[in-house]
Amino acid sequence: MADVTADRPKGHPPQVLLLYYSYTGQSAKVLEAAGEVFRERGCEVHSAPIEFTDPRYAERFSRFPMRSVWPDFLGMLPAQTLRKTGDIRTPDEVRNGDYDLICIGSPTWWRTVSMPLRTFLTSHEARHLLEDKPFAVFVVCRRYWRENLTAVRKLAEKKGGRYRGEIHFGYPGGQLRSMLSLTSYLGTGEYRDRSLGLRIPTTNVSREQLEETRRFSAKLADRIFGKETRTTEPSPVEPS
Repeated sequence: MADVTADRPKGHPPQVLLLYYSYTGQSAKVLEAAGEVFRERGCEVHSAPIEFTDPRYAERFSRFPMRSVWPDFLGMLPAQTLRKTGDIRTPDEVRNGDYDLICIGSPTWWRTVSMPLRTFLTSHEARHLLEDKPFAVFVVCRRYWRENLTAVRKLAEKKGGRYRGEIHFGYPGGQLRSMLSLTSYLGTGEYRDRSLGLRIPTTNVSREQLEETRRFSAKLADRIFGKETRTTEPSPVEPS
């Protein structure tokens, strides 16, 4: 049975919120792909990017590429290890909507939830948004995704949210080469073939992963809203 179809007023489209923090745009890209599917199903889709405003850290994330990639990149490690929170700004969509599904896009910073998203998920505002609402988690990660995904789920459930699914993506290249690929991209804003003399793969979310996102989102829409919103048949391939 669908989560919300029976309770939705006739003629009122399902409301979906895409909630995320995204510095390089990868989490935003994944949620945009999901949003395309929900719009095709007749949903009204709203975006809620979180802005990182903390004076201790925000300046390094105010531009892309990073000015000093290794100091900026490594400088977040202590705060991330201690699961610190900071200052953020959220758009009106977080406060003003009544949503039938909340999709949470979570980039992985040093194996866990990024400070901006953790800050929101521990806030009173998150309680107002998530209380008794279905949510799904979309994790973008260089290598280690599990701690991030688990933490997002626990934090959202602590605020009253009802977990309905997850999907996660990693970048190719193993531990060393994926790190060099990411830091090369963060420092230059370009895809390069080599870093520190080593051949490196392309970093970031791939076209195939965006297609996987669309398949996952189609099945999620069936579960949450019912198949009567379907306009196209989803692929039978299960997401990893």
